[in-house]
Amino acid sequence: MSSLHFNFSVLQLLPAMAPKSSVIDHELQEMEPKPNPQKREISWKKVIFFAYLHVGAVIGLYYFVAKALWATILWGYFLTFISTQGTGAGAHRLWAHRTYKAKLPLRILLAFYQTLTFQKDIYDWVRDHRVHHRFSDTECDPHNASKGFFYSHMGWLMLKKEDCVISKGKLLDLSDLEADAVVMFQRKYYWYLAPVIAFAIPAFVPWYFWNENFQVSWYVCNMLRYFLTLHGTCLVNSAAHIFGKRPYDKNILPRENLLVSYITNGEGFHNYHHAFPWDYKAAELGSYYGNWSTAFIDFMARVGWAYDLKSVPTELVSRKVRKSGDGSWQFLNDYSWGWGDKEMNKDDIKMTRITYRTGVQTG
Repeated sequence: MSSLHFNFSVLQLLPAMAPKSSVIDHELQEMEPKPNPQKREISWKKVIFFAYLHVGAVIGLYYFVAKALWATILWGYFLTFISTQGTGAGAHRLWAHRTYKAKLPLRILLAFYQTLTFQKDIYDWVRDHRVHHRFSDTECDPHNASKGFFYSHMGWLMLKKEDCVISKGKLLDLSDLEADAVVMFQRKYYWYLAPVIAFAIPAFVPWYFWNENFQVSWYVCNMLRYFLTLHGTCLVNSAAHIFGKRPYDKNILPRENLLVSYITNGEGFHNYHHAFPWDYKAAELGSYYGNWSTAFIDFMARVGWAYDLKSVPTELVSRKVRKSGDGSWQFLNDYSWGWGDKEMNKDDIKMTRITYRTGVQTG
């Protein structure tokens, strides 16, 4: 009995006797997401809905090509474009990452755009996205890309949420969302607002205002449009985590995918975004090429509806690239010792403004 008591006492002392570094390592391991053996349950309601969506999109594509009026086509394009702003400039850059601030009129506009996407209310969208960034491509990531393209693209949407994702979401500080009256209003009335904004209005407008066939209007402006915007968002979770280069951080899965950027109006520069998630541009750009969401935010800043736009200085980007990039950063050779360096970019030379010329050359 005494021997057992002695051994138990020694075991109790082991953590205290262990080196400090090993104790810290153990604590860190406890904080890491662990593989979840939970058997995922299929959400058959979503499976049936997505099946109808894809069949409807095919019908919509036929009507788009063969029967739709030009006004209906333009209306459908307009809805698709503002939907991407609701996701990219709104739910993603404003509410999920707080990369800039928006006044009430812009928040209302972006909430309307985001409701049009029919991709969950802003509160739920942001909570899952913050979990995604905190536990990117691990078992606690809602759309873990390490499980393959299909799972990260749409497979995860057809399964009930994992316990790990739910538990991590409950630990997040979402007080900023709870303090936003626009977000909470949309959340409270989402299932009243979404059917009207996402489906009734898009189909009603062409039918009522320019006598479009209602069936054409429904399948082009709803099914085809929703199919395109949903898959665009899903490509950020799948393709932008699997295909492309990693110039900013080679130690993470997210990648630079220009095609995804074109489709989503700027959300495909994903390696940069995960390296610097607080940058309102979500990219390292000198123009709006492939990033119309940034143009939208800049325009709103000019009219006074957006403010406190956060961006990453070149020096910080350069330091990150040289520390953890994969060597593919296209701006690496743009850094020279100064004026006259043979490696200096020719466009930079042409665009340099020289003032107070005296005409006198000095050595």
